[in-house]
Amino acid sequence: MASVLHPQPEIITLEQYEALPEEKRVEVFDGIVYDMASPSQIHQSISMQLSTVINNYILRKKGACSIFSAPFDVKLSDNPLIIVQPDIMVVCDKDKLDEKRCNGAPDFIIEIVSPGNPSDDYIRKLYYYKNYGVREYWIVDPKRKTITVNYFEGNIVSVQYLFDSTIKVNIYDDLYINFSEIADVLNI
Repeated sequence: MASVLHPQPEIITLEQYEALPEEKRVEVFDGIVYDMASPSQIHQSISMQLSTVINNYILRKKGACSIFSAPFDVKLSDNPLIIVQPDIMVVCDKDKLDEKRCNGAPDFIIEIVSPGNPSDDYIRKLYYYKNYGVREYWIVDPKRKTITVNYFEGNIVSVQYLFDSTIKVNIYDDLYINFSEIADVLNI
């Protein structure tokens, strides 16, 4: 029984989610809608640099994986409904992709922390990504100038690096991202 002081949030369905206005930026965790803030300039700049490095690697290797950047939906679960929009994701199983979204966990996700809701990336999304099958999850924090690498397949749980580091993408044998180059390009 719902308390008068603490009304229960409305649980939405996939159909209700799909009926939301296209310009409305939201994610859904356990059927509950959460608004997303618009990304900052530094957020977008980091996203562009990382996407370029990863996409160039995939193209050079003639890899089977595809890279996507937000806004692009990932449906992690139907019941309860969980839909996220990672900043950057790599999907290697083409069967997970349809015209609308990725259905199931991407192989690799990068989230760039927004100042207004860091706990979203460090706590909530870490929990969901780990428990719904994401292989590797990076949290890039421009304010702290850190990258937290969570590799769920290996024995690496969580390792933190600074922006002057070169970091291996664990799902690949030979992809390394030099954050000092990115920081230099962006002057951060």
